Amino acid sequence: MAERAPRPADAAPHAETPADTTSATAPDPTAALATARRVLEDEAAALSQLSRDLPEDFAPALQRILESRGRVIVSGIGKSGHVGRKIASTLASTGTPAAFVHGAEASHGDMGMVTREDICLLISNSGETAELRDLLYHTRRFAIPLIAISSRPGSTLMQAADYRLTLPDLPEACAIGMAPTTSTALTMALGDALAVALMEARGFVAEDFGVFHPGGKLGAQMRRVSELMHGPDELPVLGQGAGMEEVLLTMTSKNFGIAALLDEDGRLSGVISDGDLRRNMARLMQSRPAEIANPSPVTVAPDTFAAEALAILNARKIGALLVVDEGGRPVGILHLHDLLRAGVM
Repeated sequence: MAERAPRPADAAPHAETPADTTSATAPDPTAALATARRVLEDEAAALSQLSRDLPEDFAPALQRILESRGRVIVSGIGKSGHVGRKIASTLASTGTPAAFVHGAEASHGDMGMVTREDICLLISNSGETAELRDLLYHTRRFAIPLIAISSRPGSTLMQAADYRLTLPDLPEACAIGMAPTTSTALTMALGDALAVALMEARGFVAEDFGVFHPGGKLGAQMRRVSELMHGPDELPVLGQGAGMEEVLLTMTSKNFGIAALLDEDGRLSGVISDGDLRRNMARLMQSRPAEIANPSPVTVAPDTFAAEALAILNARKIGALLVVDEGGRPVGILHLHDLLRAGVM
C-alpha cells in the first residue's frame, strides 16, 4: 500500500465542520409519528388559543385597510419574511392591493415603494428585528399607518405601531424550542384571517377571484362563454325553407357537428346533430330538416361560466353548444375543443 504524502508544513489544520447530518441513522417510525403528532397538536392548540383571543386591534386594523386608498406593504426578515410574502400574495389575489418589500432592501432604495397612501404591515416575532428599523422610522416620519404582528407587546415594533396584532407568546414546536414553527403558523393563520375578513367586507366573489387568476386552471374556468365562443360569422345556421342538402353542406363546411334551424324572426327553432342524421339515415334525403331536428336543444347564454358550459357538454354527452341571447337568437357557438384549448378541464 502506498504511503500517504505528508501534509505541507504551511497547510491549515483541519477546520471544524458543521454536524454531519448525512450519517444519521434511520428514525424509528413510531417515534417519528409521535413527533409529527406532537408538533401538529401543539400548533393546533396555539391556533385555537389565537382564535379565542384575537388581538383587540384586529377589527380596527381591518377597517383602516378598507379605508386606505393605497396598498398594504408587508415586510419581514427571515421566516417572517417568507410568511409576509405569502400574506401579501393572498391579500393581492383576494381584492386588497398589497406588495412585499424586503426590509433590508428598503434601506437601499426600495423605501421609495412605500407611499403616504399605503399602510405598512411589519412582521417580527421578537419585535426587535434590526433590518426593519429604517422601514419603521419611515412610517413614523411620514405618518404612514403601521400594523405590527409580534408576540412581544413591549417590543420596539409593537410600541411604535398604530395597530398591534399580538400573537400568543407560546413555545415553538421544535425539540430545541428555537426554530420558527408555532410562531410562523400563528402569523400565517392571522394573515389568512385578515385576508378573508377583507374579502367578505369587500363582497369579493368567485368571479372577482377569476380576474386575478387568469393564467391557471381556475382562471380558465372563470372565463365566460362569450370569451371562447365562435362568433356569428361561423354559425352553422339555416332558414326554415332549407333542404336536407343544405343541412349536409352546412354541417360539413362549418365542422361543428350540428346545424341550427332559425324561424322567420331569427330565433332558434331546432338543432340537427350528427346523431340525428345517423338515426334517420334510411329516409334522410326524403325528410324535411324540421322533421329530424331537436326542437328543444340545450343552449347557454354568453355570460355563462366556461366551467358551467363544460359541465353541460359532459352531462349531455354532446360536442357543441349554441350560444343564444335573451331573445333566443344564436350569437355564437362553443365547441368542446374550445374549452380544452383554453385549459377548462
